[in-house]
Amino acid sequence: MQNLPLLPALLALCLTAACSQAQPEKAPAQAGSRQRDDATAAAIPGLRRVGSLKDVVPESSGLAPADAPGTYYSFGDDGNGPTLYKVNGQGQLQGSQLDVGTTNTDWESLSRDAQGNYYIGDCGNNESLRRDLTIHKFRPEQPRQVQDITFHYPDQTDFPPKKKQRNFDCEASLWHAGKVWLFTKDRGLQATSKVYSVPDQSGDYTATLVTKLAIPGEVTDAALAPSGHRLVLLGRSELFVLDGNSWAEILKATPRQISLAGAGQTEGAVFKDENTLLISTEKGALYEYQLGQ
Repeated sequence: MQNLPLLPALLALCLTAACSQAQPEKAPAQAGSRQRDDATAAAIPGLRRVGSLKDVVPESSGLAPADAPGTYYSFGDDGNGPTLYKVNGQGQLQGSQLDVGTTNTDWESLSRDAQGNYYIGDCGNNESLRRDLTIHKFRPEQPRQVQDITFHYPDQTDFPPKKKQRNFDCEASLWHAGKVWLFTKDRGLQATSKVYSVPDQSGDYTATLVTKLAIPGEVTDAALAPSGHRLVLLGRSELFVLDGNSWAEILKATPRQISLAGAGQTEGAVFKDENTLLISTEKGALYEYQLGQ
């Protein structure tokens, strides 16, 4: 009976020891998860893991060529700062981060024109509620000087529209021939990505609805090959490839669907060369994908 007061202390000591022994198991579990992901990616023809953005870019949501060969800009989506990170092809940070003189409401895409201007698509619109859709234009050497291209969709009258008509979320854009092209992520489950365009100069515009693409997936990024003859629309764990001898032909092409099932939530894509894509995921994985001829 005299030892009873010692029981609570002994019990607490045992529990503490048990917890201390359990904690080291977390690291091997994470390593095992990484190995499983790598094995899954290796089973996808043409895909291989080349690096990681996990400790560099928070929730990578896009990729674009940076201002030096072999380097790329990436960024985090809504909830993160207005910051670009320059990385190499393995995801390693190159120099300091680039703080852009604007806000990040819901950045979802990034592209570059032939003169070295960059265009950030701040047009993530999950619930089709936004009335402040903007593309931020700037140059890396003057990131605090930002021109805004604001726009609205000509076919949206309700904010939000009915669920089946919620096709005004844009996570993919690119610059081409003096315009910024916008590709919607269909949240109405109608298997359609609408293609709009706006001028690449600052101003307030009604976007032009150019066409509708039969895309049975949710588009998360867009990339145009250096030749201008191939457009890739990235989806969640899939690709849609459209080929043509001109931009007009590309937008009329039948999309070729490629599964990347198991690669994770793919969010960013950029061409390294005519047949090689660099692809990032929201959780930080970085892949190369060989498209072939």
